[in-house]
Amino acid sequence: MIRSILLHPDPRLKKPCEPIAEVSTDLRVLATDMLDTMYEAPGIGLAAPQIGVMRRLIVMDCIKDGPPRPLVLLNPEVIWASEDLASYEEGCLSIPDHYAEVKRPAAVTVRWMDLEGATQEETFDKLWATCVQHEIDHLDGKLFIDYLGPLKRQMITRKMEKLKRERARG
Repeated sequence: MIRSILLHPDPRLKKPCEPIAEVSTDLRVLATDMLDTMYEAPGIGLAAPQIGVMRRLIVMDCIKDGPPRPLVLLNPEVIWASEDLASYEEGCLSIPDHYAEVKRPAAVTVRWMDLEGATQEETFDKLWATCVQHEIDHLDGKLFIDYLGPLKRQMITRKMEKLKRERARG
């Protein structure tokens, strides 16, 4: 099922999320819905708070050409980050049509629980590293625009408020 994606500014996007204690059928359904929603948007990552679910769950798939590689990460945490930084032009499904260069560690190792309840660990680089860090930020109530200067952040926020008003009238 395709879920509605919250738009910035929404107070839920600024709140830290609760850890997931155990895998349930509801959680598996949520993960499937999130992947469907992400692909439909289209996007390469989606965090549970972006659909109003305040749990530590992200989905991502950064494969553009070739077979998809959907990942579902429960309680993801960065356990290592490279000193080298990489800059990517980031966007966000909660902040449509706005993009900005953000510097982050070029590679990160992430540990998470999968939908079987097993612990997984992987080192991501390039777009995957940017995406997983961006999505984990969502779980901590942080948006990519929080890395920008105050003027650019305020300008984007004002445009998003206008977009939300227009959609509400729609």
